[in-house]
Amino acid sequence: MSAAAPVSLFAPLVLRGVTFRNRIGVSPMCQYSAADGMVNDWHLTHLGTRAAGGAGLVIMEATGVVPEGRITPGCTGIWSDAHAEAMKPITGFIEKQGAIAGIQIAHAGRKASCDLPWRGGNPLAASAGAWQTVAPSAIAFQDGHPVPREMTLDDIRRTQDAFVVAARRAAAAGFRFIELHGAHGYLMHEFFSPLSNKREDAYGGSFENRARFILETARAVRAEIPADVVLAARLSCSDWAAGGVTIDESVTLSAALQQAGVDIIDCSSGGNVHDAKIAVGPGYQVPFAAQIRSDAGVPTAAVGMIAEARQADEIIRKGEADIALLARAFLRDPYWAVHAAIELGAEPDIPPQYLRGYHQNRTASPAKKAG
Repeated sequence: MSAAAPVSLFAPLVLRGVTFRNRIGVSPMCQYSAADGMVNDWHLTHLGTRAAGGAGLVIMEATGVVPEGRITPGCTGIWSDAHAEAMKPITGFIEKQGAIAGIQIAHAGRKASCDLPWRGGNPLAASAGAWQTVAPSAIAFQDGHPVPREMTLDDIRRTQDAFVVAARRAAAAGFRFIELHGAHGYLMHEFFSPLSNKREDAYGGSFENRARFILETARAVRAEIPADVVLAARLSCSDWAAGGVTIDESVTLSAALQQAGVDIIDCSSGGNVHDAKIAVGPGYQVPFAAQIRSDAGVPTAAVGMIAEARQADEIIRKGEADIALLARAFLRDPYWAVHAAIELGAEPDIPPQYLRGYHQNRTASPAKKAG
């Protein structure tokens, strides 16, 4: 009988000297539960439970580098030292569970200033505290949304500086994986996509100009964070719309980002136009991760409709990505990684406090069992 094939999903990964215990990551998922950008017990519990549940990487939600960069008033922020200080118990707990703490730093651009999703998610009214949104060009996301103010060159510089300071704070707070949010129609994506960027200066028009904002920011961030902190970038690899970002452009951008100091590309898609025709299905974005990994020679993370253990393992085994990021699956099951290990025949990383839930106590009679 031949030996069982190794479980690729549970092989360690090393990036920039940081060792991830497996290839499973908790994708950043907004919780809309902060007050003035400050994290609280909900974020500790949400993120800490997934770390205790066996994930190798746990990424905090899109976190505003400035107050007006938040999607909603309930989004987290890191625009002050106090915000970063409040995150230290979270990063410390994640690390104690054997996982790597990550954070996605972001600016929502023209998609900012919205209400919480369970209240409809529509643009905030002035009476509800709406703020002025900004973007590369004065183009609303869709009808009924406010027109953003076109950013000046000074606005661009200040925002890039805010990303740099946010990354520095994040590293000081204990995050060992920092992701620039360049996807889903938020500010960095807005600059790169011709559908949202109609500028005629050095930040619009050609590929080089549209890529300038994210590339300059990546270089500046890399220069200001420790050498042993992983820098990632999430991209929308396709706008799924005519005239928008294509996978070929994303391959070229990914290679340039690697030269700028980015270690891994998180491959998502869409979000920049409301009427995109997206062919959603299990693993529908995995081909983007595979192509960027192959053609740009950059490590990648695959994300989107990854829910099954064998599906995730196959992505890693076939070399389509280096990390499988899961979102909704972890909302349904914080211990997805433990259960995946059991299903695939790998050694599960179970907290000792929970071992009795997984191993039968054969020495005690039913009447004497604890619990």
